[in-house]
Amino acid sequence: MRPYDIILKKRNGETLNKEEIEYMVMGYVNKDIPDYQMSAFLMAIFFKHLNNEERAILTEIMAKSGDMLDLSKIEGKKVDKHSTGGVGDKTTLVVAPIVASLGVPVAKMSGRALGHTGGTIDKLESIPGFKTSLTLDEFFENVNKYKIAVVGQTANLAPADKKIYALRDATATVDEVSLIASSIMSKKLAGGADAFVLDVKVGSGAFMKDIDSARELANAMVGIAKSHNKEAVAVLTNMDEPLGFFAGNSLEVLEAIETLKGNGDKKFVELCLTLSAWMCYLAGKESYEKCYKLAYDSLNNGDALNKFKEFIIAQGGNPDVVQKPKDILPISNNFVEFKANKDGYISKINTEKVGVACNYLGAGRVKKEDKIDHSVGLEFFKKIGDKVSKGETIVKLYISENSDVESALNLLNDAYTIGDSDVQKLDIILDIIK
Repeated sequence: MRPYDIILKKRNGETLNKEEIEYMVMGYVNKDIPDYQMSAFLMAIFFKHLNNEERAILTEIMAKSGDMLDLSKIEGKKVDKHSTGGVGDKTTLVVAPIVASLGVPVAKMSGRALGHTGGTIDKLESIPGFKTSLTLDEFFENVNKYKIAVVGQTANLAPADKKIYALRDATATVDEVSLIASSIMSKKLAGGADAFVLDVKVGSGAFMKDIDSARELANAMVGIAKSHNKEAVAVLTNMDEPLGFFAGNSLEVLEAIETLKGNGDKKFVELCLTLSAWMCYLAGKESYEKCYKLAYDSLNNGDALNKFKEFIIAQGGNPDVVQKPKDILPISNNFVEFKANKDGYISKINTEKVGVACNYLGAGRVKKEDKIDHSVGLEFFKKIGDKVSKGETIVKLYISENSDVESALNLLNDAYTIGDSDVQKLDIILDIIK
């Protein structure tokens, strides 16, 4: 078997078998296959794609290249939630306590911010004392005792994906559905959950810019799950505007707490309840409709808020953050405002530019070793379809002495379009793929 023959076969659009895919992936991981041949292989996939069986094989090989977590010590059916990333996406901070309060175990390993999207672990680390690193035994114990634990990805999950993704990033082969789906699902399979709820973002602030490509990705991921005897539901959600009122680490924790207190943005609440209901449904609790009602009740009767406080205490955080978030969280007292330059209606938002503007303030990172400033971020006063007057504040920027305010303001100016006529407000849930 030679790399040349496998590359040629895929370049010609033929179907690869398991031995050929494994030969290429593990050969690259073990440094037997050089970068230039793996790059050619990825480019062949980029143009000729993989079929459902090939996707399932690639996912399995990458998943088994490292640790495969065994969550059997955790009682009950384990359902994981994954988001493809967006701006202001703090759903885990609300969904996890809702689901846990209903008795469904939430054993979640989350990532950090990279690029224009935020990371759940960075947000949780805004809470003084909160530990995002637990031993596996502590992780299991917390989930069994409290039904919830959220930690950083410390295990050696899918190292083949990590190495291949770095090469994809350098060779313009990132945005191909088979490779994206296999990358995401390899880590999900290695994480050991029984079922998955996939929040697939669509729009200017998402990886998938249009509904057709997002639907294709959703179907690919659900198909991979099914081929490995796992249940999955994909929820396609709108990212043509920031999610909720805030973006930035401490600010998003603040918003999550306010949401758990019943003061959340209507669209954000709808998304959280939808994701929570599907997680409970896949866990076998009730019908989807009954699960939605249970999630709604938990959010509105204080059960989810109490579970969030219990979760913070269990992982060493300051529980006073629930009662006094503005006193406890490191939120900057310095701010500037981005204002409307004319009368009209917000007709379009380039949400990716909004996310990058947030990073210019210090809320995100470009490289993994970059340091996060938890105190900075953005507050959104106007969304698509909202009327604005000249001089009215559209976005409030929470800044620090290290923030590149000028670049952030310039990006916001490019990101927001004010039109003369009213436009329709956007729905948050676009489609469900089961």
